[in-house]
Amino acid sequence: MRRQQPLPGRLVVFFLIAASLAISSSGCASSSEEGGNAPNPGHLVNLIYYTIGEPDRDLKLVNDKINEILARKIGVTVSYIKVGWQEYDDRLNTLVSSGTPFDIAFAPEYATYAQRGAWLRLDDYLASVGKDMYDAIDPNFWQGMRMEDGGIYGVPTNKELAVLQQWMYPDSLVRKYGIDISKYDTLESLEPLLQMIKEKEPSYIPMELDKESQNFFQLYDDEYVQDKTLPLVVRSQDPDSPVLNLFETDEARKILNTLRRYYKAGYINEDAAMRESRGLEWGEKVFWKAAGGGPLSESSWSKDRGYKVVAQPVTPALVTTESVRGGVMAISADTKHPVESVKFLNLLNTDPEVRNLFNYGIEGVHYTLDANDQVVPMSPKGSGSGQAQEAPSGYAGVQYTQGNWFILNTMGGSFPDPPDKWDQFRAFNAKAVKSSVLGFTPDLSRMPIQIQNVRMVWEKYYPSLMTGSVDVDTELPKFNQELKQAGLDELRAEVQKQLDAWRAVQRSEP
Repeated sequence: MRRQQPLPGRLVVFFLIAASLAISSSGCASSSEEGGNAPNPGHLVNLIYYTIGEPDRDLKLVNDKINEILARKIGVTVSYIKVGWQEYDDRLNTLVSSGTPFDIAFAPEYATYAQRGAWLRLDDYLASVGKDMYDAIDPNFWQGMRMEDGGIYGVPTNKELAVLQQWMYPDSLVRKYGIDISKYDTLESLEPLLQMIKEKEPSYIPMELDKESQNFFQLYDDEYVQDKTLPLVVRSQDPDSPVLNLFETDEARKILNTLRRYYKAGYINEDAAMRESRGLEWGEKVFWKAAGGGPLSESSWSKDRGYKVVAQPVTPALVTTESVRGGVMAISADTKHPVESVKFLNLLNTDPEVRNLFNYGIEGVHYTLDANDQVVPMSPKGSGSGQAQEAPSGYAGVQYTQGNWFILNTMGGSFPDPPDKWDQFRAFNAKAVKSSVLGFTPDLSRMPIQIQNVRMVWEKYYPSLMTGSVDVDTELPKFNQELKQAGLDELRAEVQKQLDAWRAVQRSEP
């Protein structure tokens, strides 16, 4: 497991012009007027920005460089705060619940927090100071961002519209054993491969899972109506699908039985039910691993692994509410700087210099550009040659959390991206098919007790059942019984009522 780094205290507010400390409040107000991006030379507004990711060794160095550019272009600076992967959800909840001041945050539970009133409604800003990013981002993303009141409360990452579930394998083993990975597209079909790897490649984990497991239900067209901690689903491509308790379906039983068989056979890592979710580990020997991604994902996964992997999509290119909300940045409803916050997000989504800086760090310090203007990460100081050149340097952005991909430089190095990478992404997006419930968001804010109780039951049973760690015949009936006692049937009835109303509106529109 990756060692957790201590979270730094709040970054010191950075002012490039010392005289700004003496500027009156009237000067601050003038920088908030709509219209134009020209910075006010007398005052720099500082924005507090939280996002997910391990705090980097060179975070302050990158933050200072970012502020130098932002001050020049739009008259703002940011306090750039990264919170570790395992701590972020709790930290964001604390920020919102306590009323701690901040301006912008990565929003992994976008809808839940929007319904709590945590995020600023952006519609008016997207028609003015945010118009450039509104035009730059695919309209399907904005459709998926709309809440039940029709408003937009966050800025989606412009990336692949459909996040395919893909199964990745080490290229060396695929070639060694002549495996045609396209033949393996069901959980059950993997059994002979996993058995072979366990017997012939004992240094490899045949199948790696963690406590979040994987969304195997996508293989059967099941789509969560909110998120997986509320196990209610509809069939993505059935416009009349009822709302179902996922764990009462035949496919759930089939998946759980298969996982249990694999775990007992030693194909799944023994600590799966307790292992925290994490990124791909450098050099780790894993035969089968699932991940969500779009075109060319195997290139970035190879960089993360430190060896070449190949991947096979096993779900269709389906645009869902979940997929378009996979990388949202939102503005606090309590921000004192709404216009400056929108200007910052607008620049991040339209300015290649700013976007590349957030993603890759500083040119000449964290990466170089090759002859094709592709990014080649630099080795940490003192490291040798070889694999270390592809290891993380002193800084790494989390790409899906920080804005428009299509203005990023592509990657070079040992596993280079094709020169037409972003054209391939655009072609992929053009062919993606919309889910029948794209944009539907149930409002369950009047049922907080049931939501909380269901999530407690989910946390009790899901990790062990979904990793094969416990007996299905014993534990699944307990799981479903406790879900009922927690109020899942009441929640299902409410979601069904809202879905019926939403469908009626959709069908009435031209």
